Amino acid sequence: MRVSVSWLREYVDLPADLPTGDLEQALVDLGIEVESVVDLAASVTGQLVVGEVREIEELTGFKKPIRFCRVDVGDANGTGEPQEIVCGARNFAVGDRVVVILPGGVLPGGFAIGARKTYGHNSAGMICSAKELGLGDDHSGIIVLGPDVTAKPGDDARPVVGLDDVVLDLEITPDRGYALSLRGLARELSHAFDVPLHDPALAPAPSGTETPAYPVEVRDTVGCDRFTARLVRGVDPSAPTPSWMQQRLVTAGIRSISLPVDITNYVMLELGQPMHAFDADRVVGPLVVRRAEAGEKLTTLDGVHRVLTADDMVICDDTGPISLAAVMGGETSEVVADTTTVLFEAAHWDPAMVGRTARRHKLFSEAAKRWERGVDPAVALVALERAVRLLTEHGGGTPGAEVLDIDHVRPRTPITLPADLPTRRVGVEYPPARVVALLERVGCTVAQGVDRLSEDPGAVGVASGAGTALSVTPPTWRPDLTDPADLVEEVVRLDGYDRVPSVLPTAPPGRGLTPRQRRRRAVAGSLAERGYVEVLAHPFVSPELADQLGLAADDPRRPAVRLANPLSEEEPLLRTTLLGPLLGILKRNLGRGHRDLALYEIGAVFHPRVGAGSPPAMGVDRRPTDAEFAAADAVVPAQPVHVAVVLAGDLDPAGWWGAGRPAGWADAIEAARDVLDAAGIPGERVEVRAAEYAPWHPGRCAELRVDGAVVGHAGELHPVVVAALELPRRTCAMELDLDALPPTPVTPAPTVSGFPPALIDVALVVDDSVPAEQVRRALEAGAGELLEDVRLFDVYSGAQLGDGRRSLAYKLTFRAPDRTLTVEEAVAARDAAVAVAAERLGATLRGA
Repeated sequence: MRVSVSWLREYVDLPADLPTGDLEQALVDLGIEVESVVDLAASVTGQLVVGEVREIEELTGFKKPIRFCRVDVGDANGTGEPQEIVCGARNFAVGDRVVVILPGGVLPGGFAIGARKTYGHNSAGMICSAKELGLGDDHSGIIVLGPDVTAKPGDDARPVVGLDDVVLDLEITPDRGYALSLRGLARELSHAFDVPLHDPALAPAPSGTETPAYPVEVRDTVGCDRFTARLVRGVDPSAPTPSWMQQRLVTAGIRSISLPVDITNYVMLELGQPMHAFDADRVVGPLVVRRAEAGEKLTTLDGVHRVLTADDMVICDDTGPISLAAVMGGETSEVVADTTTVLFEAAHWDPAMVGRTARRHKLFSEAAKRWERGVDPAVALVALERAVRLLTEHGGGTPGAEVLDIDHVRPRTPITLPADLPTRRVGVEYPPARVVALLERVGCTVAQGVDRLSEDPGAVGVASGAGTALSVTPPTWRPDLTDPADLVEEVVRLDGYDRVPSVLPTAPPGRGLTPRQRRRRAVAGSLAERGYVEVLAHPFVSPELADQLGLAADDPRRPAVRLANPLSEEEPLLRTTLLGPLLGILKRNLGRGHRDLALYEIGAVFHPRVGAGSPPAMGVDRRPTDAEFAAADAVVPAQPVHVAVVLAGDLDPAGWWGAGRPAGWADAIEAARDVLDAAGIPGERVEVRAAEYAPWHPGRCAELRVDGAVVGHAGELHPVVVAALELPRRTCAMELDLDALPPTPVTPAPTVSGFPPALIDVALVVDDSVPAEQVRRALEAGAGELLEDVRLFDVYSGAQLGDGRRSLAYKLTFRAPDRTLTVEEAVAARDAAVAVAAERLGATLRGA
C-alpha cells in the first residue's frame, strides 16, 4: 500500500519535524513492513514546471500517433517562447495545463532529459505522465491539471503534483486488514508517538430510514450481513475529479476514472470501506443480493465474460447479475460519461467468500484485497455519507433523504483474558493496569471479570495479576482478535517488542537428526549422486487424475481428501500418489525444450480415514488434553512419506563417443534398489517380482518387497497413461513408501580378506516365467559362505534353447577370509549353487 505522509497528517498529529527514519522505525516496531520511504522532492531534479499547451500538430506517416506540441512554460526556458516538444500521448488538448520537465532534468530511475531531433522535429523536454514522475503505475496518458489548480505556466510543478511529499510503500500482512486504510495507519501511528488521533469514522452520519433509498432484498445474510445505499440525483456528468483527489489516488497507485468512481476509491483508502457506484438509471427493477446460480454469466468492468458458480455472491436486478459482489462491478450498471443519478453502495461481505471468489476468477481487486482481510462493519454509513458529500460538493446533485441500512451484523463476543497471561507467556512483567490500558488503546472494551486460578502448568512463580480475569470485547475494526493469544500479541506489540528479551532456548540433549531424518537425507543424497534432479510439486490434484492414471474403482489410492478452501477449483484434492504432480512437472519441462530428464521427489501423500468424523473443537487458551489430541489425530489423514522418480529420454547422453542409451524400465527398478540401499535395507531382504499395478505397463512392472511386504513399484508406464498425460513413449517411473520400510538394522563392519578371489561364470537355462532375482537367490543359498558376490551379466534366448526358455549368465565371486581357495573348493561351491537352482527352479547348465 502506497500512502503520502501529508495525507496521514490529516488524521494523526505527527510531530512537525519528524525524520523519515523515525517514522519508518515506528512502523516496523508496530509490525508493519516498510518496503520503501521515498522523498519525492529528491526523486526529480532539474526544472519541473507547469506548462500550457498552445498548439498541437498531428504528425502522420509513423507507426504510432505522434504530436508536435508548443507549450508555454513562462520564463522557465529563459526565452519566454513556447517550448517545442514531441509527445505520443493523446489525452490532452490545446489550452490544457500539463507538467513539463525541461532539458537538464532527471526523472526517477536516472532518466536524463535533453534536447534532440526526433520524428523530423526538434524536441526539448518531456510532457510527463504519473508513471514517469514516479507517482504511480498509470502510463495511459500524461497528467492534465484540473481547473482548481491555480498555478500558471512556468511555476514549479512539484507542489502541484505532490512531489513535495514523502510516500510510504507498506506491506500489510493478511491479519492486519485495518491497516489498508489511512484510518488504520493513523491509529497505529497515534499509538507509536502517543499523539491525538482524528478518526474520520467518528464523523456524524444519518442512520437508516423507514423508506429505503432503493428497493433491495438480501437473501443471504451470512454472505452479506450489512447492506447500505443512498442516491444522489442531478449529478453533473462532466464534473472533473479535483486535482488533489487525483493526486492522492495516483500516489496510491489507483488510476483516476471519473468523479463518482474516484470518490469510491478515495473513501476506500481513507476509511477502509470498499464501495461501488451504480448508474441508477441503468438498473432495472429492485436489487437482489444472493448466491449466484451455477452457470450464470456476468461481464465485469474489466471486459471479461465470467461464468459464475454457486459459491459466488452477486447483486442482481431484473436482468440478472450486474455485479460480482465485493470483487468487481458489471458493465451493464457502471457509471458512464452521461450518468446523472448515482446509487452509492457500502456493504459488509463474508471474508472467506470473497477470498474464494477472487481466487476462483483470478480477480484480485483492491476491494477484494481488503474484504478477505476484514473490513469494519460499523463504518458503512459513515463511508456512505462521506461519498455523498464529496460528490455533491464537486459534482453537484441533490442527495436523497432516504438511507437504506439492512443490518444483520452480530455483536462481537467478549474474550476472557487472564490478566497475568501476557506476563506468563512472554516473560516480561505486564501489570494488569498496563494490560487494560494497552487493550483500550487498541479500541477494546475491557471489563473486570471473575477471579480465577492460574492453570498454566508452565508458569514459574506467581505473576502480577494472577487470579484476575478480564472480559475483553474487541473493536469492530479488528476481526483478527478472536482468542486470548491475539490479545497477548497486541499487548506485547504496543508495549514494544524491544522489551522482550532475546534469549535462545537451551538445546535439548539428543543425537542430532532422527532416524527418519537421516534416512530421508540419505535417500535424497543417493538419488542426487546418480544424476536425478529434485523437484517440489504442489500436493494438489484434480479429480480427473485418478482416471488418467488408470486407477481401478477399488484402488485405495482413488479416495482423496478434498480441501475446504482450495487454491484452485481445478485441483481441490490432496494427492494419494507422488506420480501425478511429478509427471506434471515432467510434462512442463518437456514443453520447455528439455528432452532427457531424471526427476525425483520426496514428500507426503494423503489417505483419508473413512468414517473418522469431525475433529473436536480446540481453543488456544490451553494445551489440549491427550484425549483431545488422540481424537483430533484420528481424523487427520494418514500422511506417509513416499519417494518417486520419473525418467524420459536418454539416461546416457549421445555424443562423439556414440549413441545415447534411452532410459528403460530396468533403470526405474535400479533406482528403487538404490533407494533401498541408501535407506539401509540389506540386499538379501529385498525381493523384486513381476506385478500388474496401475499406472505401470503390466508386462514391465516390478513390485519391491522388503521382508515379504510390498513397499513400492517400478517400471515403464502404461501406454494409455502416457497418452492421457501427453508424455513421451517409454516413460518410466518408480514410487516407494519410505514409512513402510523397517528400521535400519545395525550393520556389522565388513570383513576384508587379503586372499585372492576365485571367479567362475555359470549360464543357467530356465523358463521365461522364472525371474532372474529368484535364480540369483537360489545361487546364493547353494553356494554357502564362500560366495562373496553374484551378478547377472547376460541374458540370451534363441531357437536352440527352445520356446519359452532363456539363458541367464552370472558371475560368481568366491573368496575365503583365511586362506586361498583351491580349485576343488571353488568348483564344489559352484556345483552346490547350481544344484539348488536346479532343485528349486528347474535350471540346467547351458551346454551340459
